[in-house]
Amino acid sequence: MSPAAIPVTILSGSLGAGKTTLLNYLLSTAGDRDIAVLVNDMGDINVDADLVSQNTDLAVDGGVTELSNGCICCELQDDLETAVVRLARDRDFDHLVVEASGISEPRPVARLFTTGSQAAARYAVASVVAVVDARQFHDAFGEAGVATRRGTDDGDGDRPLSDLLVEGVEFATLVVLNKTDLVTSAELDEVEEMVRALRPDATVVRTEHSQVDPETVLQARYDPATAEEAGWKRALEADEEGHAHDDHDGHDHAHPEAVYGVTSFTYRRRRPFHPERFRAFLADLPRSVVRSKGSCWIATGADCSYTMGQAGPSVRVEAAGPWIASLPEFEQDAYRRNRSNLDWDEEWGDRRTALVFIGRGMDEDALTAALDGCLLTDDEMAASWDGFDNGFPTTTSDELVVTEPAVEN
Repeated sequence: MSPAAIPVTILSGSLGAGKTTLLNYLLSTAGDRDIAVLVNDMGDINVDADLVSQNTDLAVDGGVTELSNGCICCELQDDLETAVVRLARDRDFDHLVVEASGISEPRPVARLFTTGSQAAARYAVASVVAVVDARQFHDAFGEAGVATRRGTDDGDGDRPLSDLLVEGVEFATLVVLNKTDLVTSAELDEVEEMVRALRPDATVVRTEHSQVDPETVLQARYDPATAEEAGWKRALEADEEGHAHDDHDGHDHAHPEAVYGVTSFTYRRRRPFHPERFRAFLADLPRSVVRSKGSCWIATGADCSYTMGQAGPSVRVEAAGPWIASLPEFEQDAYRRNRSNLDWDEEWGDRRTALVFIGRGMDEDALTAALDGCLLTDDEMAASWDGFDNGFPTTTSDELVVTEPAVEN
């Protein structure tokens, strides 16, 4: 972090997790440190900003900086940049805390402060804090729990709560397990095990009423080089490294080391999935699979790669673009020269499936057998793939929602 840069803490978490309580506690116990605050709220009345204003005398227009009636991770990004640049120009302070709305994703907010913007020239991300309601998290991913959708039921872009909970944890440098008084000791241990599997290098603290030492919250932990190192990605990279060292043919799954009692495994194949069978598999994933993600080879006839992402009951598949092996030979050569670690097969090129599954009590053998049953048979490999009933998108960045929790009325 540049000595001249103002450190930024991004505070995320679902609605009601305790972000504003944490922020108020931080402001009241920060001592001589001058903290500027920006509060985002989806409504046109910024209730959180009103609750915070009384705890800081560093203000814009008579109160904390407010961005309302929208989300700073998407439609209000320009407003966020304008606000923080103006704040740095007009005020002298030691640290900026950005409290994102309960439906914001921290990754795009952090990106604003790390990629060639006016904000990035003045600020540097110090920490990304995810406040987790321990009761809510356990109910979302426990045996009897159901994660309900966030947002409203009249928007095509709504994301399920399970996505928000998982992605917030996966990008955090500090995870605050809040409301620990609402769960049993065993339930809390289960929640922490899953959190550590989702983000192995995050600091995890347990608390009631969001009372966390300010030094713990504001401490600089963010490293752009490892910011994207979620548990699933680490497991996949560890498996790839093992394949490289062992010169393995890539046809068997691997067992990354279990994390705090939560198991994970990687599934790899060099044969495409039948679209109908694979979609049926994804639609019926057992509850024991909490998180799965990776790349897929699906016989859609479009010769493009797919990214599958699952968090609890939410499963989505996105068209990620053409396989390198489908490009003209001169483009393939250029890609391969620039990516010396590319997993390349002489027959299929980079076409492959590599999926990581993280969960508790998973039946790995049954999952592997079910996935193998989704692969094309020899006869299907030889047939025209255009004839398969295909519901998967073929245009890059288009997405298929396979399953999604019902909206709670």
